[in-house]
Amino acid sequence: MKIKIKKDLLLENLNKVAKAISTKNLVPALAGIKFDLTSEGLTLTASDNDITIRTFIKTTDDMTIEEEGSIIITGRYILDIVRKLPDKMINLEVFDELKVIISTENSEYNLNGINKSEYPNIKLEESKTAIKLNAKVFKDLINQTAFAAATDETRPELTGLNFKIVGDILECNSTDSYRLARKVLKLETMSDTDYNIVIPSKNIVEIAKLLTDDEQEIELHIFNNKILFKYDNVLFQSRLINGNFPNTTNLLPTDSILKITVNVNDLYNVIDRVSILTSDKEKNVVTLETNGNILTMKSSSAEIGRVEEKMTIQKDREEDITISFSARYVMEALKVFSEEECEISFVGEVNPIIFKEKDKDNLIQLILPIRTY
Repeated sequence: MKIKIKKDLLLENLNKVAKAISTKNLVPALAGIKFDLTSEGLTLTASDNDITIRTFIKTTDDMTIEEEGSIIITGRYILDIVRKLPDKMINLEVFDELKVIISTENSEYNLNGINKSEYPNIKLEESKTAIKLNAKVFKDLINQTAFAAATDETRPELTGLNFKIVGDILECNSTDSYRLARKVLKLETMSDTDYNIVIPSKNIVEIAKLLTDDEQEIELHIFNNKILFKYDNVLFQSRLINGNFPNTTNLLPTDSILKITVNVNDLYNVIDRVSILTSDKEKNVVTLETNGNILTMKSSSAEIGRVEEKMTIQKDREEDITISFSARYVMEALKVFSEEECEISFVGEVNPIIFKEKDKDNLIQLILPIRTY
């Protein structure tokens, strides 16, 4: 194997696949990146058995192929070397099947490679009926929901994002039992198959980071135990989580005793300031009170002190409410809204609070209140 390639082109693709390099090293080959060079171009593959990422660099003027071949190179070394080399072009050559020489005009690195036969046989197959989405729409979907997924592995299904696809409707839910994020999208084409799958949230967040061109399209290829995302020159495969995701529709109240409308940024900033004096940084409980068209936000701590701040709101009725909640949860929910105003619905002091953008129902954030007595 022998190739001359532009540094920036190689580094860009190494950075993409590097997210899947195994750090556990149970299989030594998985600590590496597999290079497959043919006359058509260079394929890079990395996997940790949970996710697999493959990129393909087709032959261009930025790459000269002199000899085809395959080799596995330890990921952290090849990344560091390519990143730090100052030259614009890099030569990569394999001798005696396992010796790798990376060289430029003034530098030369000799590395021990791993035989390609030691790499697990990972199939990255595409389905006949892919779900297609605009990259920006998909990225927004992930950013507006993934943060609410659980991090505790005691209930594995809650550590993922639940995708339900029926016809031309995609519904995405995530919950950690204390809050719920839901986004509903209308697809451009009808799906022939109904899907109800759970994708590990940490995996799907990684594919969202790879989406750089908002105008491009991403394809979802769904199978029984895995999902493949196809975007640009990248194939990204993730396992699916076994288990049934809870029916979260039952959690959404159908009525309310009070709805208020408030500026998203103003509310976020008020909660941010009021939560400074909360003693428990994990729960950081703040209390909301309405009195006429004035909303009062306050928090107190016996060790630190107390704070109170007021702001003007719009209400749909004369009813008032006092309710406490986690400042962090509400701030994370508000952060994903793109509209200036949001509508908050209250059902009671111990019932879920619903946050959604004004006049929109496709993005809903639900947060359970906290009893302070």
